[in-house]
Amino acid sequence: MGILPAIGAKEVNLELGSLSELLMLLAAMAYAVALILWALDLVRSSNTVRELEASLKAEESKQLVGVGAGAVRTRHENAEVDGQLVDDTMAYDRSAPRRGGARVAIAIMVLATAVHLAAVITRSIAAGRVPWGNMYEFMTTGAFIVAAVFLVALIFRDIRFMGVFVAGLVVIMMCAATMGFPTPVQPLQPALQSPWLIIHVSLAVIASALFTLTFAMAVLQLIQSRRQKVLAAGGEDKLPWMRLVPSATSLENAAYRINALAFVLWTITVILGAVWAEAAWGRYWGWDVKEVWSFIIWVLYAGYLHARATRGWTGNRSAWLSIVGYACVVFNFTAVNIIFPGYHSYAGV
Repeated sequence: MGILPAIGAKEVNLELGSLSELLMLLAAMAYAVALILWALDLVRSSNTVRELEASLKAEESKQLVGVGAGAVRTRHENAEVDGQLVDDTMAYDRSAPRRGGARVAIAIMVLATAVHLAAVITRSIAAGRVPWGNMYEFMTTGAFIVAAVFLVALIFRDIRFMGVFVAGLVVIMMCAATMGFPTPVQPLQPALQSPWLIIHVSLAVIASALFTLTFAMAVLQLIQSRRQKVLAAGGEDKLPWMRLVPSATSLENAAYRINALAFVLWTITVILGAVWAEAAWGRYWGWDVKEVWSFIIWVLYAGYLHARATRGWTGNRSAWLSIVGYACVVFNFTAVNIIFPGYHSYAGV
């Protein structure tokens, strides 16, 4: 009861599939709570930074009449030079606010990611295969990897400044999956019943998740770049919470390194996709819509890496090219799967 036979595949457990969908919903709700907490943290941080600036000025005014003036300037030198409370290594100045709300948001995200992992595992067990057979499964797994990579990176680098953006993107992906592509657990289509599914699609999911993170960094880079220009011109700092975000150059350098890794994974994805296509359809390349857009994505990110490394395409131009590349990634995994007919029509809708 609750088990459907699948031709050429393992049995499907509908009850376990329903449990997975419930866990996905709970994870999405927890991510939404984390998003709200990250947003509140930004509001509080803006107020805290303003208070911090006032207290630093008062402290330095007192110390200027004593021998401790040099020490005060040295301690806050980095923050005063570029207006940031975090340096290029993403280490925060000791005067930066402790941000208790961010800690709570991280705890909620850890809980949400744990529930999310349970949802992905139960979906896999219910289907008797890896959970990457349709748009619902691809997007929910991709959202999990985005959240997991962010949390793991927090162990090595203090990237809390990305919290609201990462949580927001994860919530969007989860909502799109559950509301836009709801797909009950079901057997794989015959063309997907191959060991190549595990290798090819897993690399595509990881690469897409990394591209998602660099997209968030590119957006932050554009905001920070504009803010720095306004401050350099003597304008008012309307986004004080951006002092808790690294400089535009630091964001650009970090995004470049992550994009380089994601590009390698995407290159392997395209190559292995061609090998799988030959095994499934008897040809390595057939100019299918999905194949064409995967190649377009490869060309865009190759151009991004080449232009930045050899042509000096830095600053906002590099950020916009990264954003355009990610827009093509999103188009490839949504519109191409839904609108255009082809061999890769596995949206499940």
